[in-house]
Amino acid sequence: MIITQLKDIDEIYDMIKPYDKILIAGCDGCCQPPRSLNEAKMLGQLLELKARTESKSLKWKAITVLRQCDDRIVATTVKPHAENYDAILSLACGLGVVMLNKVIDDKLAFPAQNSHFGGVQNNGENYFIEYCEECGDCVIAETGGICPRAGCAKHLSNGPCGGMVDGMCEVGGYTIPCAWVRIYERLKKFNRLDLFKKYRPPRDYRTSTSPGYIPIYKEYGNEEEEEQKEEAKA
Repeated sequence: MIITQLKDIDEIYDMIKPYDKILIAGCDGCCQPPRSLNEAKMLGQLLELKARTESKSLKWKAITVLRQCDDRIVATTVKPHAENYDAILSLACGLGVVMLNKVIDDKLAFPAQNSHFGGVQNNGENYFIEYCEECGDCVIAETGGICPRAGCAKHLSNGPCGGMVDGMCEVGGYTIPCAWVRIYERLKKFNRLDLFKKYRPPRDYRTSTSPGYIPIYKEYGNEEEEEQKEEAKA
Protein backbone atom coordinates (compact mmCIF):
# COMPACT_ATOMS: atom_id res chain seq x y z
CA MET A 1 0.00 0.00 0.00
CA ILE A 2 1.07 3.61 -0.51
CA ILE A 3 1.34 5.53 2.75
CA THR A 4 -0.04 9.06 2.45
CA GLN A 5 -0.66 12.03 4.71
CA LEU A 6 -3.26 14.75 4.23
CA LYS A 7 -1.86 18.17 3.49
CA ASP A 8 -2.59 21.10 5.78
CA ILE A 9 -6.05 22.53 5.10
CA ASP A 10 -4.60 26.01 4.44
CA GLU A 11 -2.27 24.60 1.78
CA ILE A 12 -5.14 22.73 0.13
CA TYR A 13 -7.36 25.80 0.18
CA ASP A 14 -4.66 27.95 -1.44
CA MET A 15 -4.55 25.46 -4.34
CA ILE A 16 -8.26 25.65 -5.11
CA LYS A 17 -8.88 29.27 -4.05
CA PRO A 18 -9.07 30.63 -7.62
CA TYR A 19 -11.94 28.26 -8.45
CA ASP A 20 -15.64 28.41 -7.58
CA LYS A 21 -16.63 24.80 -8.28
CA ILE A 22 -14.47 21.88 -7.16
CA LEU A 23 -14.81 18.15 -7.75
CA ILE A 24 -13.27 16.24 -4.83
CA ALA A 25 -12.29 12.72 -5.85
CA GLY A 26 -11.65 10.05 -3.24
CA CYS A 27 -9.88 6.81 -4.06
CA ASP A 28 -10.74 3.28 -2.94
CA GLY A 29 -7.31 2.00 -4.01
CA CYS A 30 -4.22 1.25 -1.97
CA CYS A 31 -3.71 4.50 -0.03
CA GLN A 32 -3.38 4.23 3.73
CA PRO A 33 -5.06 5.69 5.65
CA PRO A 34 -8.04 5.19 3.29
CA ARG A 35 -9.29 8.32 1.53
CA SER A 36 -12.68 7.42 0.16
CA LEU A 37 -16.10 9.06 -0.07
CA ASN A 38 -16.48 10.00 3.61
CA GLU A 39 -13.06 11.66 3.67
CA ALA A 40 -13.86 13.50 0.42
CA LYS A 41 -17.09 14.85 1.90
CA MET A 42 -15.37 15.91 5.10
CA LEU A 43 -12.68 17.74 3.15
CA GLY A 44 -15.35 19.49 1.10
CA GLN A 45 -17.09 20.71 4.25
CA LEU A 46 -13.83 22.02 5.70
CA LEU A 47 -12.99 23.87 2.50
CA GLU A 48 -16.48 25.34 2.33
CA LEU A 49 -16.14 26.67 5.88
CA LYS A 50 -12.71 28.05 5.04
CA ALA A 51 -14.17 29.86 2.01
CA ARG A 52 -16.93 31.39 4.09
CA THR A 53 -14.37 33.09 6.34
CA GLU A 54 -13.34 35.01 3.22
CA SER A 55 -16.96 35.67 2.15
CA LYS A 56 -16.48 33.34 -0.78
CA SER A 57 -19.01 30.80 -2.03
CA LEU A 58 -17.51 27.41 -2.83
CA LYS A 59 -19.50 24.74 -4.64
CA TRP A 60 -18.18 21.20 -4.41
CA LYS A 61 -19.10 17.60 -5.04
CA ALA A 62 -17.50 14.50 -3.52
CA ILE A 63 -17.11 11.22 -5.40
CA THR A 64 -14.92 8.17 -5.04
CA VAL A 65 -13.55 5.69 -7.55
CA LEU A 66 -11.99 2.25 -7.42
CA ARG A 67 -8.52 3.40 -8.51
CA GLN A 68 -7.45 6.80 -9.79
CA CYS A 69 -4.23 5.35 -11.23
CA ASP A 70 -6.18 3.44 -13.91
CA ASP A 71 -6.77 5.53 -17.03
CA ARG A 72 -9.90 3.62 -18.01
CA ILE A 73 -11.51 4.05 -14.60
CA VAL A 74 -10.69 7.76 -14.58
CA ALA A 75 -12.11 8.20 -18.09
CA THR A 76 -15.39 6.43 -17.29
CA THR A 77 -16.06 7.51 -13.70
CA VAL A 78 -14.32 10.82 -13.03
CA LYS A 79 -14.31 12.57 -16.40
CA PRO A 80 -18.14 12.76 -16.75
CA HIS A 81 -18.39 14.54 -13.37
CA ALA A 82 -15.45 16.86 -14.10
CA GLU A 83 -17.26 18.55 -16.99
CA ASN A 84 -19.36 20.56 -14.54
CA TYR A 85 -16.49 21.74 -12.31
CA ASP A 86 -13.60 24.18 -12.60
CA ALA A 87 -10.91 21.94 -11.10
CA ILE A 88 -10.37 18.60 -9.39
CA LEU A 89 -9.00 17.92 -5.91
CA SER A 90 -7.63 14.41 -5.57
CA LEU A 91 -7.40 12.35 -2.40
CA ALA A 92 -5.35 9.67 -4.16
CA CYS A 93 -1.60 9.30 -4.03
CA GLY A 94 0.56 11.16 -6.54
CA LEU A 95 -0.12 8.50 -9.15
CA GLY A 96 -3.81 9.33 -9.12
CA VAL A 97 -3.18 13.05 -9.46
CA VAL A 98 -0.88 12.50 -12.45
CA MET A 99 -3.46 10.23 -14.11
CA LEU A 100 -6.29 12.73 -13.59
CA ASN A 101 -4.24 15.44 -15.26
CA LYS A 102 -3.33 13.09 -18.10
CA VAL A 103 -6.82 11.79 -18.88
CA ILE A 104 -8.79 14.95 -18.10
CA ASP A 105 -6.44 17.37 -19.79
CA ASP A 106 -8.88 20.30 -19.89
CA LYS A 107 -9.01 20.53 -16.08
CA LEU A 108 -6.29 20.96 -13.48
CA ALA A 109 -6.15 18.29 -10.76
CA PHE A 110 -4.52 19.14 -7.43
CA PRO A 111 -3.10 16.84 -4.71
CA ALA A 112 -4.73 16.94 -1.28
CA GLN A 113 -2.16 14.47 0.05
CA ASN A 114 1.57 13.91 0.33
CA SER A 115 2.71 10.43 -0.73
CA HIS A 116 5.49 9.06 1.45
CA PHE A 117 6.41 5.43 0.72
CA GLY A 118 5.23 1.91 0.02
CA GLY A 119 4.66 0.30 3.37
CA VAL A 120 2.40 -1.59 5.72
CA GLN A 121 0.17 -0.81 8.66
CA ASN A 122 1.38 -2.10 12.02
CA ASN A 123 -1.74 -1.91 14.15
CA GLY A 124 -0.08 -3.36 17.23
CA GLU A 125 2.40 -0.50 17.43
CA ASN A 126 0.16 2.10 15.78
CA TYR A 127 2.34 3.22 12.90
CA PHE A 128 2.95 2.87 9.18
CA ILE A 129 6.39 1.63 8.18
CA GLU A 130 8.28 1.51 4.89
CA TYR A 131 9.06 -2.04 3.78
CA CYS A 132 9.70 -1.56 0.05
CA GLU A 133 11.11 1.30 -1.99
CA GLU A 134 10.20 -0.32 -5.33
CA CYS A 135 13.79 -0.24 -6.59
CA GLY A 136 13.29 -2.60 -9.55
CA ASP A 137 15.91 -5.11 -8.36
CA CYS A 138 14.42 -7.20 -5.55
CA VAL A 139 16.97 -9.08 -3.40
CA ILE A 140 14.83 -10.16 -0.45
CA ALA A 141 15.11 -13.80 -1.51
CA GLU A 142 18.65 -13.52 -0.15
CA THR A 143 17.83 -11.49 2.96
CA GLY A 144 15.12 -13.46 4.70
CA GLY A 145 12.27 -11.37 3.32
CA ILE A 146 13.64 -8.15 4.84
CA CYS A 147 14.53 -5.39 2.38
CA PRO A 148 17.99 -3.94 3.12
CA ARG A 149 17.30 -0.95 0.91
CA ALA A 150 14.07 0.18 2.53
CA GLY A 151 15.16 -1.00 5.97
CA CYS A 152 18.69 0.42 6.02
CA ALA A 153 19.06 4.21 6.20
CA LYS A 154 22.31 3.95 4.20
CA HIS A 155 21.02 1.37 1.71
CA LEU A 156 23.91 -0.98 2.46
CA SER A 157 24.06 -4.25 0.51
CA ASN A 158 26.48 -6.44 2.48
CA GLY A 159 25.98 -6.01 6.21
CA PRO A 160 25.73 -3.36 8.90
CA CYS A 161 27.91 -0.26 9.14
CA GLY A 162 30.03 0.83 12.09
CA GLY A 163 27.24 3.00 13.40
CA MET A 164 25.18 0.05 14.60
CA VAL A 165 25.11 -0.33 18.40
CA ASP A 166 23.37 -3.21 20.19
CA GLY A 167 21.35 -3.97 17.09
CA MET A 168 20.08 -0.40 16.69
CA CYS A 169 20.74 2.08 13.86
CA GLU A 170 22.57 5.34 14.57
CA VAL A 171 20.28 7.16 12.12
CA GLY A 172 17.30 8.25 14.19
CA GLY A 173 19.16 8.17 17.48
CA TYR A 174 19.29 4.40 17.97
CA THR A 175 15.51 4.03 18.02
CA ILE A 176 15.19 1.88 14.86
CA PRO A 177 16.48 -1.71 14.61
CA CYS A 178 19.36 -2.25 12.19
CA ALA A 179 18.03 -4.00 9.09
CA TRP A 180 21.16 -6.13 8.71
CA VAL A 181 20.98 -7.39 12.28
CA ARG A 182 17.39 -8.38 11.62
CA ILE A 183 18.45 -10.08 8.38
CA TYR A 184 21.20 -12.01 10.19
CA GLU A 185 18.84 -13.19 12.92
CA ARG A 186 16.20 -14.17 10.38
CA LEU A 187 18.59 -16.21 8.22
CA LYS A 188 20.19 -17.82 11.28
CA LYS A 189 16.76 -18.98 12.43
CA PHE A 190 16.37 -20.96 9.19
CA ASN A 191 20.01 -22.09 9.03
CA ARG A 192 20.63 -20.01 5.90
CA LEU A 193 23.62 -17.92 6.91
CA ASP A 194 25.15 -18.98 3.61
CA LEU A 195 22.94 -16.28 2.09
CA PHE A 196 24.20 -13.72 4.58
CA LYS A 197 27.80 -14.41 3.54
CA LYS A 198 27.01 -14.01 -0.13
CA TYR A 199 28.64 -10.96 -1.72
CA ARG A 200 26.30 -8.56 -3.50
CA PRO A 201 27.78 -6.22 -6.12
CA PRO A 202 27.11 -2.46 -6.03
CA ARG A 203 23.51 -1.58 -6.74
CA ASP A 204 22.51 -1.03 -10.34
CA TYR A 205 20.65 2.25 -10.15
CA ARG A 206 19.56 1.96 -13.76
CA THR A 207 16.68 -0.25 -12.58
CA SER A 208 15.21 2.68 -10.64
CA THR A 209 16.05 5.54 -12.98
CA SER A 210 13.07 7.82 -13.54
CA PRO A 211 10.82 7.72 -15.41
CA GLY A 212 10.61 3.94 -15.55
CA TYR A 213 8.83 1.99 -18.28
CA ILE A 214 7.95 -1.71 -18.47
CA PRO A 215 6.32 -2.87 -21.75
CA ILE A 216 3.05 -4.58 -20.82
CA TYR A 217 3.21 -7.05 -23.69
CA LYS A 218 6.55 -8.38 -22.44
CA GLU A 219 5.26 -8.68 -18.90
CA TYR A 220 2.26 -10.75 -19.89
CA GLY A 221 3.63 -12.68 -22.87
CA ASN A 222 1.84 -10.91 -25.74
CA GLU A 223 4.95 -10.63 -27.89
CA GLU A 224 3.23 -12.07 -30.95
CA GLU A 225 0.42 -9.53 -30.81
CA GLU A 226 2.91 -6.69 -30.44
CA GLU A 227 4.97 -7.94 -33.37
CA GLN A 228 1.83 -7.93 -35.51
CA LYS A 229 1.20 -4.31 -34.52
CA GLU A 230 4.74 -3.34 -35.46
CA GLU A 231 4.43 -5.12 -38.82
CA ALA A 232 1.16 -3.32 -39.51
CA LYS A 233 2.85 0.03 -38.82
CA ALA A 234 5.63 -0.84 -41.24
